[in-house]
Amino acid sequence: MHRGKSAAVALAASAALLGTAGLAQADGGAPASGPAATASADGKGAQGKDGQGEHRHGKGKGRGKGGKVTGDGATSLCKRAPKMDKRLERALKRLRGPETRRGSIARISKRIDKAKQAGHTEIATFLNDRLKFRKALVPTLEKRQKDLAKVKTWCTAHHNGSAS
Repeated sequence: MHRGKSAAVALAASAALLGTAGLAQADGGAPASGPAATASADGKGAQGKDGQGEHRHGKGKGRGKGGKVTGDGATSLCKRAPKMDKRLERALKRLRGPETRRGSIARISKRIDKAKQAGHTEIATFLNDRLKFRKALVPTLEKRQKDLAKVKTWCTAHHNGSAS
Protein backbone atom coordinates (compact mmCIF):
# COMPACT_ATOMS: atom_id res chain seq x y z
CA MET A 1 0.00 0.00 0.00
CA HIS A 2 2.84 2.37 0.81
CA ARG A 3 4.44 1.88 -2.62
CA GLY A 4 1.19 2.79 -4.33
CA LYS A 5 0.97 6.07 -2.44
CA SER A 6 4.62 6.85 -3.14
CA ALA A 7 4.14 6.17 -6.83
CA ALA A 8 1.04 8.36 -6.93
CA VAL A 9 2.84 11.22 -5.18
CA ALA A 10 5.85 10.92 -7.49
CA LEU A 11 3.59 10.90 -10.55
CA ALA A 12 1.70 13.96 -9.35
CA ALA A 13 4.94 15.82 -8.66
CA SER A 14 6.31 14.91 -12.08
CA ALA A 15 3.12 16.07 -13.77
CA ALA A 16 3.23 19.36 -11.88
CA LEU A 17 6.84 19.99 -12.86
CA LEU A 18 6.27 19.03 -16.48
CA GLY A 19 3.16 21.17 -16.62
CA THR A 20 4.99 24.30 -15.44
CA ALA A 21 7.92 23.58 -17.76
CA GLY A 22 5.55 23.17 -20.70
CA LEU A 23 3.80 26.45 -19.94
CA ALA A 24 7.10 28.25 -19.50
CA GLN A 25 8.42 26.92 -22.76
CA ALA A 26 5.25 27.96 -24.56
CA ASP A 27 5.72 31.61 -23.57
CA GLY A 28 9.53 31.52 -23.81
CA GLY A 29 10.17 32.12 -20.12
CA ALA A 30 11.67 30.04 -17.38
CA PRO A 31 9.51 27.71 -15.29
CA ALA A 32 8.02 29.27 -12.21
CA SER A 33 9.26 26.56 -9.90
CA GLY A 34 12.83 25.48 -10.41
CA PRO A 35 16.06 25.14 -8.48
CA ALA A 36 16.46 28.91 -8.18
CA ALA A 37 12.88 29.43 -6.97
CA THR A 38 12.84 26.74 -4.30
CA ALA A 39 14.62 27.06 -1.00
CA SER A 40 16.77 24.32 0.46
CA ALA A 41 16.94 23.33 4.12
CA ASP A 42 19.37 26.17 4.89
CA GLY A 43 17.11 28.75 3.21
CA LYS A 44 19.60 29.72 0.52
CA GLY A 45 17.97 27.87 -2.40
CA ALA A 46 20.31 27.21 -5.33
CA GLN A 47 22.51 30.14 -4.32
CA GLY A 48 25.85 29.48 -2.69
CA LYS A 49 27.40 31.38 0.21
CA ASP A 50 28.48 34.24 -2.03
CA GLY A 51 25.09 34.52 -3.76
CA GLN A 52 26.33 33.01 -7.00
CA GLY A 53 24.39 30.14 -8.56
CA GLU A 54 26.00 26.71 -8.53
CA HIS A 55 26.92 24.85 -11.70
CA ARG A 56 26.56 21.11 -11.49
CA HIS A 57 28.53 20.30 -14.61
CA GLY A 58 31.75 22.24 -14.41
CA LYS A 59 31.90 25.96 -15.01
CA GLY A 60 29.12 26.25 -17.57
CA LYS A 61 31.37 26.19 -20.63
CA GLY A 62 29.65 27.03 -23.86
CA ARG A 63 27.01 29.10 -22.15
CA GLY A 64 26.87 32.84 -22.24
CA LYS A 65 24.84 35.32 -20.29
CA GLY A 66 21.30 34.16 -19.65
CA GLY A 67 22.15 30.50 -20.30
CA LYS A 68 22.23 30.90 -24.08
CA VAL A 69 24.55 28.58 -25.97
CA THR A 70 27.60 30.41 -27.31
CA GLY A 71 29.55 27.60 -29.00
CA ASP A 72 28.72 24.94 -31.55
CA GLY A 73 29.53 21.99 -29.28
CA ALA A 74 32.53 20.88 -31.34
CA THR A 75 34.52 19.68 -28.34
CA SER A 76 31.67 17.49 -27.09
CA LEU A 77 30.94 16.15 -30.55
CA CYS A 78 34.58 15.26 -31.13
CA LYS A 79 34.64 13.49 -27.78
CA ARG A 80 31.49 11.45 -28.59
CA ALA A 81 32.38 10.66 -32.23
CA PRO A 82 34.07 7.27 -31.60
CA LYS A 83 31.11 5.99 -29.60
CA MET A 84 28.67 7.23 -32.22
CA ASP A 85 30.68 5.49 -34.92
CA LYS A 86 30.57 2.19 -33.05
CA ARG A 87 26.83 2.56 -32.51
CA LEU A 88 26.25 3.18 -36.23
CA GLU A 89 28.40 0.17 -37.16
CA ARG A 90 26.44 -2.06 -34.76
CA ALA A 91 23.10 -0.88 -36.12
CA LEU A 92 24.11 -1.47 -39.74
CA LYS A 93 25.56 -4.87 -38.90
CA ARG A 94 22.31 -5.83 -37.20
CA LEU A 95 20.14 -4.64 -40.10
CA ARG A 96 22.29 -6.45 -42.68
CA GLY A 97 22.52 -9.61 -40.58
CA PRO A 98 21.28 -13.11 -41.41
CA GLU A 99 17.84 -14.53 -40.68
CA THR A 100 19.03 -15.69 -37.29
CA ARG A 101 19.95 -12.15 -36.19
CA ARG A 102 17.22 -10.30 -34.26
CA GLY A 103 16.45 -6.94 -35.87
CA SER A 104 17.76 -7.89 -39.30
CA ILE A 105 15.97 -7.18 -42.55
CA ALA A 106 16.34 -10.83 -43.56
CA ARG A 107 14.66 -12.02 -40.37
CA ILE A 108 11.63 -9.79 -40.76
CA SER A 109 11.32 -10.81 -44.42
CA LYS A 110 11.22 -14.44 -43.35
CA ARG A 111 8.58 -13.63 -40.74
CA ILE A 112 6.47 -11.92 -43.44
CA ASP A 113 6.69 -15.02 -45.64
CA LYS A 114 5.63 -17.26 -42.76
CA ALA A 115 2.69 -14.95 -41.89
CA LYS A 116 1.51 -15.01 -45.51
CA GLN A 117 1.76 -18.81 -45.66
CA ALA A 118 -0.30 -19.08 -42.48
CA GLY A 119 -2.92 -16.69 -43.89
CA HIS A 120 -2.26 -13.97 -41.31
CA THR A 121 -2.66 -10.96 -43.62
CA GLU A 122 -2.89 -8.39 -40.81
CA ILE A 123 0.35 -9.64 -39.27
CA ALA A 124 2.04 -9.63 -42.68
CA THR A 125 0.89 -6.04 -43.31
CA PHE A 126 2.18 -4.90 -39.93
CA LEU A 127 5.54 -6.61 -40.44
CA ASN A 128 5.77 -5.26 -44.00
CA ASP A 129 5.50 -1.70 -42.65
CA ARG A 130 8.33 -2.46 -40.23
CA LEU A 131 10.35 -3.91 -43.10
CA LYS A 132 9.90 -0.74 -45.15
CA PHE A 133 11.09 1.34 -42.22
CA ARG A 134 14.18 -0.81 -41.67
CA LYS A 135 15.06 -0.73 -45.37
CA ALA A 136 14.74 3.07 -45.35
CA LEU A 137 16.91 3.23 -42.24
CA VAL A 138 19.96 1.69 -43.95
CA PRO A 139 20.71 4.64 -46.33
CA THR A 140 20.12 7.11 -43.49
CA LEU A 141 22.61 5.36 -41.24
CA GLU A 142 25.12 5.06 -44.08
CA LYS A 143 24.88 8.81 -44.71
CA ARG A 144 25.37 9.52 -41.01
CA GLN A 145 28.42 7.27 -41.04
CA LYS A 146 29.92 9.21 -43.96
CA ASP A 147 29.16 12.54 -42.29
CA LEU A 148 30.67 11.32 -39.03
CA ALA A 149 33.85 10.29 -40.86
CA LYS A 150 34.17 13.89 -42.09
CA VAL A 151 33.59 15.17 -38.56
CA LYS A 152 36.29 12.87 -37.19
CA THR A 153 38.71 14.19 -39.85
CA TRP A 154 37.84 17.75 -38.87
CA CYS A 155 38.32 16.92 -35.19
CA THR A 156 41.83 15.56 -35.72
CA ALA A 157 42.78 18.64 -37.76
CA HIS A 158 41.39 21.01 -35.12
CA HIS A 159 42.69 19.39 -31.92
CA ASN A 160 39.32 17.81 -31.05
CA GLY A 161 37.46 21.08 -31.39
CA SER A 162 39.38 22.91 -28.69
CA ALA A 163 41.15 25.23 -31.17
CA SER A 164 38.91 27.84 -32.76
